[in-house]
Amino acid sequence: MCALIEAVQTWPAPDWAQPWNAPFAVDGAVVRSACEQGVPLPQALTQRIGTAGPRFVPQTDLPDGMAYEQFIFDTGSVPTREGLHDFFNGLVWKRFPATKRLLNRLQATEIAKAGVGQVRGPVRDAITLFDENAVLLQAPEELWEALIAREWTRLFVALRPLWAQARLVLFGHALTEKLVAPYKSITGHVYREPVPLALEDDLAAWDAWLAGRLTAAGLGAKPFTPLPVLGVPGWWPANEDPAYYTDAGVFRPRRVPV
Repeated sequence: MCALIEAVQTWPAPDWAQPWNAPFAVDGAVVRSACEQGVPLPQALTQRIGTAGPRFVPQTDLPDGMAYEQFIFDTGSVPTREGLHDFFNGLVWKRFPATKRLLNRLQATEIAKAGVGQVRGPVRDAITLFDENAVLLQAPEELWEALIAREWTRLFVALRPLWAQARLVLFGHALTEKLVAPYKSITGHVYREPVPLALEDDLAAWDAWLAGRLTAAGLGAKPFTPLPVLGVPGWWPANEDPAYYTDAGVFRPRRVPV
């Protein structure tokens, strides 16, 4: 067996039946199957995504000393390592190409202003946080109010029936990578702009809406609120018990300003 196939088989296999993987399941299964047959991950992603996304290239194509984001902006190519992190990054490019391009353009603009240093700065940090860990939520106003207030029992127990009207989609590829081996405290950062209900489950429309809203200044204001994602009804069997949400080490109350 070739070394590449052996390497892929050491990746933990995503469970495509899990609800958080639903937006990526079809493409993810195709790409992983190609990798298991010996196709390098950059090539497998490029073949699956086609002209809708960038070209994926081996990490070795990134010149020494050049910023990853700048290389993508300059070349339209994404340096890609063999492994789950960059695998999920490619799948998000497939699902949200306009938003991923926007985030890259914002990063390149910030690099042009300040260069590349040891500290990214607040705007680049926020862009990176969105890229790695963001969650998008479409939900009734009552759920939003409880989420922002971090009223976890109200959000997940008292208002539990309302979750049937909600849609939650993970954007951050580091977040989806963590969920390959789920644990209770995995926490995403919900973008604090409700996805319009009129968009329903049309993720292409979500992508266009999101790419039309995100700005450097807006992201620099850190428009996020935390969400332990395995608290979402239907996402984890243990959360059927209301006591699941009394774990203050995971479901932390909102800090009261002193």
